[in-house]
Amino acid sequence: MLNHRVFRIVAIAAAIALPALPQNPQPKPADKASSYYNFSMGHLYAELAGAYGNRGEYLNQAIDHYRSALKADPTATFIAEELSDLYVQAGRLREAVTDNEAAVRDNPNDLNARRILGRIYTRLVGDTQQGKVNENMLQKAIEQYTKIVSSDARDLDSWMTLGRLYKVANNSVEAEKSFRKALDIEPENEEAMTGLAMVYSDLGDNKRATELLQKVAEKSPNLRTLTSLAGAYEQMRDYSLAAETLKKAMTLAPDNANLRRALAENLLRSERYDDALKIYEDLVADEPKDVESLLRVSQIYRQQRKFDKAREASDKAKKLAPDSVEIVYNEVGLYEAEGKTEEAIQALKSVVDQTAKRTYSAAEKNSRAMLLERLGLLYRQNEQYEEANQTFRELGNLDASMAARAAAQVVDTLRQARDYKKAEDEAEAAAKKWPEDRTLRVVRANLLADVGKTNEAVAEIKKTFDGKNDREGHLTLAQIYEKGKNYTEMAKEVDAAEKLSTTNEEKEAIYFMRGAMLEKQKKHEASEAEFKKLLAMNPNSASALNYLGYMLADRNVRVPEALDMIRKAVEQEPMNGAYLDSLGWAYFRMGKLEEAEKYLKQAIEKTSKDPTVHDHLGDVYAKRGNLKEAVTQWEISLKLWQVSSPSEQDPQEVAKVQKKLESGRVKLAKEQAGKR
Repeated sequence: MLNHRVFRIVAIAAAIALPALPQNPQPKPADKASSYYNFSMGHLYAELAGAYGNRGEYLNQAIDHYRSALKADPTATFIAEELSDLYVQAGRLREAVTDNEAAVRDNPNDLNARRILGRIYTRLVGDTQQGKVNENMLQKAIEQYTKIVSSDARDLDSWMTLGRLYKVANNSVEAEKSFRKALDIEPENEEAMTGLAMVYSDLGDNKRATELLQKVAEKSPNLRTLTSLAGAYEQMRDYSLAAETLKKAMTLAPDNANLRRALAENLLRSERYDDALKIYEDLVADEPKDVESLLRVSQIYRQQRKFDKAREASDKAKKLAPDSVEIVYNEVGLYEAEGKTEEAIQALKSVVDQTAKRTYSAAEKNSRAMLLERLGLLYRQNEQYEEANQTFRELGNLDASMAARAAAQVVDTLRQARDYKKAEDEAEAAAKKWPEDRTLRVVRANLLADVGKTNEAVAEIKKTFDGKNDREGHLTLAQIYEKGKNYTEMAKEVDAAEKLSTTNEEKEAIYFMRGAMLEKQKKHEASEAEFKKLLAMNPNSASALNYLGYMLADRNVRVPEALDMIRKAVEQEPMNGAYLDSLGWAYFRMGKLEEAEKYLKQAIEKTSKDPTVHDHLGDVYAKRGNLKEAVTQWEISLKLWQVSSPSEQDPQEVAKVQKKLESGRVKLAKEQAGKR
């Protein structure tokens, strides 16, 4: 997905080519009258040079006058900046570097020569937006500004520039120090506060970043501060606040198409679909060839289940960009949303086959890797496990950098197919080949937990802790302890992950996991409280609505309320087999057997290897007097329980199915005997 962040660091040169504040006078005599005269003459000749196509004689005179002005008054640092800009304008950077490097060699204390060098080196750093950074020029620029501030600690502009340079160099520690030095000189400096906020954002400290940007935006609600604040909210995944902030920015630049796109994107992410749709449709009306906006229109209509309109917008986008991988993905998503998994597979496979080549460019390889992985996942979702793994192996052969990831997908596919022996063999071989790959370790750990090797799984995950992804590590450990039914240790890991959770989305995951843990311990009131905390934060959480609804329906408690919750979940994900099972079971509890059978059959189409769904359908058939079909479903359920992993097995549930099956067989035999 394309990134629509409006505020971003452009070429560092553009970011720092700002007028410098005049510095405090140095304790040395200055001929200000001569300096002013020469500066004025230099400025005049610079304008003449610009008017006449950088005519050499005017440029030379401008440069000479600026040099004389600086010599007369070395404290006038703004002259050094104009002179460096003139060198850039004239394309005489080599001359500027040579002259000023010589000046620094002759007099290391010549700060203006260092300022000119620093600005020119900075110009040569490159375009950070495109990731094209000349590391040599970056280090040279940092060196010059470090020397400047060591001699003139009150040089606000140089501290600011140094902070930006360190940020480009990904040296957050020094960048923070530099911006703080600037704020010591001028505590309310908006540029310094914004720069420091961006450093905090890079460090993942979104709270401090947002506090600073809010302060700047309140003081000076200009386009840059507002878009920076919106960007910070985006990083915090608070898309609703990002959208509200961008609305304020829009009042300052109502015709800015990039702002409109950024606002629409954040409205979309905060699930305000109608508001987002209006902006995207307006963008398409203004520019009918706006592929990106057409694609978003299609995605919104797909979300609203208006498939005809979604396909219409997608077709328009495809005509404009027939080779777009994102458009292919959208088409596949459309088929999936319509419940047409086979069509989704065929559409994606067709593109994969048509674009097959002997060799690929780097860009082609990346696109093909995305398509192959998506196709493998679709096969797996459709329980076509062999085809899935053939596709994942092709992915690994395509790109060596994706080989470990592809191997992890193969292991996970075998695990989901319940071929645990083969999955273990594949995982062991992959671990030897890529011993440090984090994804492989997580997949292998989950497999070990599935087959009851909890201690080995825990040890494997603990190797992944690195101080950067520890929250994910704690959550994975919690899942492993859950499979091992060690709820005491699971609770500790959930608590540890909660301490590292900052966004609403992260907190939702904590409440869900804790709620599920408590439910498995039969602590139903405490479990419900956790899910209600989650739903108070996100009333449309399909997973929480389904889990809580099923929990109530399964216990035959407040079933109409449970049904309403499950319906909302199914409305959001109508092809989710687990949600369809919950809906069918709620209808069964209410005695609506026809509806129960309908949805349980749909659930089995989506998740045929879940023993609980077959057990539920068996109960419905039995209640409807179709004992033969009931026995068939219970037999399937029992077989699936028998081949399930140790972590999934539930002796109590197995015993219930066994009892129903035996009783059903006896009744069925009597019925058949009575018909003879």
